Amino acid sequence: MKAVILAAGLGTRLGGVRGVPKPLLKVGGCEIILRTMKLLSPYVSEFIIVASHHSDLIDGFLKDRGFNYRIVKHNHPEKGNGYSLLVARNYVSKKFILTMGDHVYSESFVRRAVRGEGVIADRDPRFINLDEATKIKISDDRVEDIGKNLKQFDCVDTGFFVLDETVFDHAMKLEDGGELQLSEIIKFARLPVTFVDGEFWMDIDTKDDVRRANRALVVNAVKGLEDGFVSRKLNRKISTRISAALVNRVHPNHMTLISFFVGILAALINLFSIPLAGVVYKLSSILDGCDGEIARASLNISKKGGYIDSILDRFVDFLFLAVIALLYPETAIIAIFAVFGSFMVSYTSEKYKAEFGESVSGRFRILNYIPGRRDERIFLIMIFCLLSAISTEWLYWMFAVIAVLGFLRTIATFFTVILFSE
Repeated sequence: MKAVILAAGLGTRLGGVRGVPKPLLKVGGCEIILRTMKLLSPYVSEFIIVASHHSDLIDGFLKDRGFNYRIVKHNHPEKGNGYSLLVARNYVSKKFILTMGDHVYSESFVRRAVRGEGVIADRDPRFINLDEATKIKISDDRVEDIGKNLKQFDCVDTGFFVLDETVFDHAMKLEDGGELQLSEIIKFARLPVTFVDGEFWMDIDTKDDVRRANRALVVNAVKGLEDGFVSRKLNRKISTRISAALVNRVHPNHMTLISFFVGILAALINLFSIPLAGVVYKLSSILDGCDGEIARASLNISKKGGYIDSILDRFVDFLFLAVIALLYPETAIIAIFAVFGSFMVSYTSEKYKAEFGESVSGRFRILNYIPGRRDERIFLIMIFCLLSAISTEWLYWMFAVIAVLGFLRTIATFFTVILFSE
């Protein structure tokens, strides 16, 4: 199956981005057209990209990225997106996907949409300005009317279609040399409607749309099943805001290094102020979530990045606890057990993922109710570090609590896997 991407729009409403066509605009850390093509690649054999005066820029951007695509030059974008569709009629046959070069979609939206037929519509649009949306009135599961100014409607157009070559016959009957809009063709053809409700998708028209899409893509990228209680209730509320602000500016590995260096700084601050070190250590934990959020939002996930992040986390955790143990030798023995327990929690989780190919917390939901994951340990460490300003005896209890939690979670994970895995 082929896919047609209409990328010939003028983009006049998106001010402040000179010389950058909307399909090449970064949203959620990934250019719009690149995101669309990455998500559609498992289902599409060739991309037909209808572009106008920015066609050379788009071609240069996509070159050497491994896609099978063809740029079709369209010299009259002012004639409307319906005419842009007609430009592609000689390059597709049978069933094909049609989408817009200024729309962004989530992976789950695309996965459901490609199985549909006709207009892919949304009865529960959660991420768009409904006043700006193209509304659809349905009769007998087909389009009866379509337009932005409909007073009564059943759903909204998502800019995603699964069509066949008969749509060009309908378009040719309407084509008179003037402007032709896609909505006219849809209404005239009375296309069938498939609902994909509540999934993320947006039409990027303004700079505010870019900001909202950045935020939504980052929030949707959160891997909730692997988060501890503290991450769900506190860390993610902060880290997603940081990631949304930085997602178009930094690489995930940059955030990994920033979190690492903040963690190292926290360990060194122990030499001067343990309470302050605890707060900085907590900050590094919050920042530690940003690399994964940015990687998933930008479709830039890599095994190498995950590996680096995991190793650097272990280094920071060891160094922070080791510095405190060296400063207070009377805690050294219990500190050894705390470090060992912390490492075993991480090791049992990572080993399960390596052997079984999935998250142990995702597979066995009961483990989500057992404390001891990294975010929870670091939060407790921060609390005990703050209490050390009252009495350094709290540091002994810090190591004791971390050791107990580490061993309990390790034992729970071990026996859960032994008893219930296949």
